[in-house]
Amino acid sequence: MSIRADDISWKIGAKIILDRVSFEVPAGKMLGLLGPNGSGKTSLLRLLAGLKRPNSGRVTLEQKDLQRIPRRSIASRVAFVEQHGTTNANLRVIDVVKLGRFPHRSMFSGWTSVDDAAVEDALERTGMRAKRNDRWQSLSGGEKQRTHIARALAQAPKELILDEPTNHLDIQHQISLMRLVASLPVTSIIALHDLNHAAMFCDELIIMQQGRIVASGTPEAVLSEDLLRNVFSVEARVETSPYHSRPHIHYLR
Repeated sequence: MSIRADDISWKIGAKIILDRVSFEVPAGKMLGLLGPNGSGKTSLLRLLAGLKRPNSGRVTLEQKDLQRIPRRSIASRVAFVEQHGTTNANLRVIDVVKLGRFPHRSMFSGWTSVDDAAVEDALERTGMRAKRNDRWQSLSGGEKQRTHIARALAQAPKELILDEPTNHLDIQHQISLMRLVASLPVTSIIALHDLNHAAMFCDELIIMQQGRIVASGTPEAVLSEDLLRNVFSVEARVETSPYHSRPHIHYLR
């Protein structure tokens, strides 16, 4: 297993945000994290990335306690793209993407052809090559999001954690990004609001509600009309898509 959460809980003051959450992500698989606003998805992702410490339980990376792994070692293999990631400096796109290479370089090492290749590949994959010299403040919300994802790809991660990565993206880039993440030879955990995107691209799903996991498994096993009604408060029909043979949700007017 690549990433595993063992009975982790986290709270802010007296308010419980995550309540005894346990799951594991097989290496190379894409896990979709779903749930209504306030269900704990972002908090869980930050714990998995090592940015927060659970109040109880533990997160392991390749069977090692995440809290015992040096930060630089985590950064060299785990890339995290936050939902509202930003930068205060008005850097060029290429300079933001180059930040992804820093965990792989020592204090005295110079920039190498390997670094160049990783950056160029990331720009190409995210469709940001033509914007490489544009300044951060001139970018649209979607272009900023794709730049952050390019920075994460330049990091050459083994684990990729994404919090609502399709926010601000038009439909073309939403589908393109989901295809890209699904094709990468990495373990990925991706929080989403679009249930059809999750059904189409993810290997496994976790459904959260009020800080707890209420369902987990393949999209076919998890996405039911009862679950949509009870967790998401929507009336819908779930059918098998004739185009990709995965569940497709038809929302009722």
